[in-house]
Amino acid sequence: MAPPDLSLLTTDPWDGDTLHEECGVFGIFGDADAASHTALGLHALQHRGQEAAGAVTFDGEHFHSHRGFGHVSDNFKAESVVSRLQGHAALGHVLYSTSGEIIIRNVQPLFADFEFGGLALGHNGNITNALTVRQELVRRGCLFQSTSDTEVVIHLIAISQQPTVEERVIDALRQLEGAYSMVALTNAAMYGVRDPMGVRPLVIGKLDKAYILCSETCALDIIGAEFVRDVAPGEMVIIDENGLRSVKPFPSYDSKFCIFEYIYFARPDSVCEGSSVYEVRKKIGEELAKESHVPCDVVVPVPDSGVPAALGYAAAINVPFEYGIIRNHYVGRTFIQPTEKTRHLGVKRKHNINRAQIEGKRVILVDDSIVRGTTSTKIVDMVRQAGATEVHLRISSPPTAHPCYFGIDTPEREQLFAAQHDLDGMTKLLGVDSLAFISTDGLYRAVGHAKRDTDNPQFCDACFTGEYPSALTDLNAEALPHQLSLLTEGRA
Repeated sequence: MAPPDLSLLTTDPWDGDTLHEECGVFGIFGDADAASHTALGLHALQHRGQEAAGAVTFDGEHFHSHRGFGHVSDNFKAESVVSRLQGHAALGHVLYSTSGEIIIRNVQPLFADFEFGGLALGHNGNITNALTVRQELVRRGCLFQSTSDTEVVIHLIAISQQPTVEERVIDALRQLEGAYSMVALTNAAMYGVRDPMGVRPLVIGKLDKAYILCSETCALDIIGAEFVRDVAPGEMVIIDENGLRSVKPFPSYDSKFCIFEYIYFARPDSVCEGSSVYEVRKKIGEELAKESHVPCDVVVPVPDSGVPAALGYAAAINVPFEYGIIRNHYVGRTFIQPTEKTRHLGVKRKHNINRAQIEGKRVILVDDSIVRGTTSTKIVDMVRQAGATEVHLRISSPPTAHPCYFGIDTPEREQLFAAQHDLDGMTKLLGVDSLAFISTDGLYRAVGHAKRDTDNPQFCDACFTGEYPSALTDLNAEALPHQLSLLTEGRA
C-alpha cells in the first residue's frame, strides 16, 4: 500500500533511523476532573505519538474539543484550555501518523454528529483494508474530511442500519481488517474495543467510581488509578452510568500481540499482557548474552531504549554496566535544516560519548533495533573515536527485515538494513568487530515461551519473519489511489 504524500511534514533529518508507534489513546468516564486526568494520561503516553494531540469531552449536554500539533505539554499547558474542556467524560489521543498526512483534520479524536448524537473516536493501529473500504464508501456518496484510516470507521457507523450505537459500531468493525484498539465516546457511554487478534494494547483502569480505557498502564499510574485488566482480543467493553459490561461480538482468534511492544514501544514502567516491560527487556538482554557473548570490559547501552537490555546483558556475564553514551533529552522532532558543514554533527545532538567509560576498553554496545543503519554507524564511529579498542554491537531484537502494516511506522523493505545485507555485510558496513541479534526463539524465551511456535506464532512478529497475521488487502489491491487528494492545510 503506497502511503499518502507526507511532504507537508518537516522532521529532524537524523530522526528517520528509528521506529515510531502510531498513537496512544486515553478515555475516562464518570470523573469530575475528566479533562485534567486525560491531559495527564496523554502526557504519560507521549512516547506513542509526538506529532499532535487532542481531546474531546462531554458535559451532559455539549461536546467540547481541543486539537493541535506538537506535544501534550504544548497543547494543554494553558489552564484556559483544560477549563474549556468541561464534562464528566473525556477522550484523548496522541498521534504519530502512519496513515494520512499531518494536518489538523487528521488529528484525533475525530468527531461526528449522528442521528443518535455525537461520537468521538480515537484509534491506535492500522486498518489494512481502509483504502479499499474508503473507495467503496466514496462511490456510495460519503464525503471524507481527512486522510486518516480512522474516518472510515465513522462513515461505516453512519451508514449502518443497526438499531443501537453498540450494534452500529460492531457492524462497522466487522468490515475491517488489520490491527486496532479504539475508544469511542458518545452522549451516553464510552466504548473500547480491540481487534480479534489483539495486536495493539488496550487496558481498563478505575479511579474511584470512574472507569478508564488507555493504551498502557503507565497512563493509569500518573493519575493514581487502579489497573483492572487488559481488554481481551475481540472484546468490546461498554462503560456508562450503570458501570462496565463486556461483549465479544467478533470471531475468536489466537492472540497476536505485537512483540515489539516489549522490545521498544511500550514504556518500561508499563505492564503489557501481564508482563512487566522492564523485566522482559532485562531478560532479553540475558538471552542475548547467552547466545552471543564475546570477551569485553564494559557493557554500554544506546540510550534510552537499550538500557534495560544492557542491564540484563551485563548482569548475565558479570561485567560492569556503564553509561558510555549520554543522551540529550531536550531534542524535539523538528529541527532547523542542516548545512553540509553541520550535517555530520546531527547524531551528536542526541548522543554524546562519555569518554572515560570507553577509552581503552573492549565495548559491548547494546541497542534495541537497527532500522536503516545510519544512526548505528554514526554511534559506532563515535565510540571508536573515543578510544574503544573493540566494539561489539548486540541488538535486543531479531533483524528488522519486513515493514509493519499494523500501526508501526517502518520504511519500505528496500530501505531496511537487514533486508538488504546479510550479517557479514552489516558487520562490515557498521564498522564493528562483531554484530549479533537475539534469535527469534531467544526473544520468545524472554517473554515466557520455550520457543516460537512456527505453526501458530504466539505474537505478531511479522517485522522479523514476514509472516503477517492478517490480510493486507490494500497492499495487494490494484487500482487504489496512491495519494488522497485532500486540500493542503498549513500547520498551526
